Amino acid sequence: MKNLLESYFDRLFPLNRSLTGNGVRETFKILKELVDFQITEVPAGTLAFDWTVPKEWNVNQAYIITPNGEKIADFSKNNLHLVGYSVPFSGKLTWEELKSHLHTLPEQPDAVPYIVSYYKECWGFCISQNQMDALPKEGLYEVVVDSSLTNGSMTVGEAILKGKSDKEIFFTSYCCHPSMANNELSGMLALAFLYNELKKKTNRTYTYRFYLAPETIGAIYNLSSNGNNLKEKVVGGIVMTCCGDSGEITLKKSRTASYFDEVFEYALKKRGQNYKSKAFFPMGSDERQYCSPGFNLPMICLTRTMYGEYPQYHTSLDNKSIMDFEALEDYINLILEAVELVENDRFYINTIPFGEAQLGKRGLYPTMTTLEERGASLKKRLYLLNYSDSNHSLLQIANRLEIDSEDLNPEIELLTEKGLLKFLQ
Repeated sequence: MKNLLESYFDRLFPLNRSLTGNGVRETFKILKELVDFQITEVPAGTLAFDWTVPKEWNVNQAYIITPNGEKIADFSKNNLHLVGYSVPFSGKLTWEELKSHLHTLPEQPDAVPYIVSYYKECWGFCISQNQMDALPKEGLYEVVVDSSLTNGSMTVGEAILKGKSDKEIFFTSYCCHPSMANNELSGMLALAFLYNELKKKTNRTYTYRFYLAPETIGAIYNLSSNGNNLKEKVVGGIVMTCCGDSGEITLKKSRTASYFDEVFEYALKKRGQNYKSKAFFPMGSDERQYCSPGFNLPMICLTRTMYGEYPQYHTSLDNKSIMDFEALEDYINLILEAVELVENDRFYINTIPFGEAQLGKRGLYPTMTTLEERGASLKKRLYLLNYSDSNHSLLQIANRLEIDSEDLNPEIELLTEKGLLKFLQ
């Protein structure tokens, strides 16, 4: 898989993606080789709760000619050079007039920053601090920003793999960053290859929904048009991003304790894999939209090194050099392992929920054993009876006991045989 991941990375990385535009459409054209996306073009000006879909932005060319005749900040060589959503401009400027339109990262003098201005019309260029320091301060600069802002549309894609149940597992990522390797492209690739693998799975219990759109406005549009349906059907979901470097897995939990929080904790512990766990916070990627108070979906964000926590984030240094395609493949496999756990998970109901059932008269209270043996067996039975309330699965119960869910099978058989547990699903 990793060689194919790299091949698609190389095709997708150069494209100029933003909230809208032909770069996003070209991205979907390539990804449709892997995913049966249904594409929707959302007209500019469409209202989505408190937001409005912006005008469509495209770029033909953009560059600066220095007084020495050198072409710099050439969009055709690196699309990060142009501030996202720059309005058209053409003219000659002095250094004093130009410098307020130039953006650098003094603390990373070799890096080109990633800057956007989606909702305030302006223009600008991004260059390295070292390049800026070397620019002449006398003479005129020729500036060309050949871009367009039109009443076009925002492109979003969705694909669904049907299962026996209409309850859904929801996967989403975003497609709005130009030439960002780990921060964006890794998530898109993980989403597409995950779809491709799950499509092969027969007899799916759950329905799987895949959604790819620009960050923030795409998620908010999705909630405004389909939020109530998601709220009714989604049992768990993942925002997939920053998953292509070699860092440890980071699990950012949902806003309130959810089933998927525990599924991934269980999957990672089952692997014996080190990982970082973070409580939900309302910043970051699209989990802050899906976990907003009005919807509060059971969505986690799963990354390797989390956004903002690696020095290349939102710079030209977030490129192929920091990608680890073997680690990206492992990330996809982790999700597939978690999906398998969910597909095989079971729910039971305690038939005597009012007070504790008397186990002794049913021969279920161990006596002729050592204290240690009696405690381990009895503990499993009491946990199963207490948490079998239709809201806790076997995996969740096993998580609380810090054991493998298969270790509960003998106790389930006994409790079911004695009529104390009833299988739900």
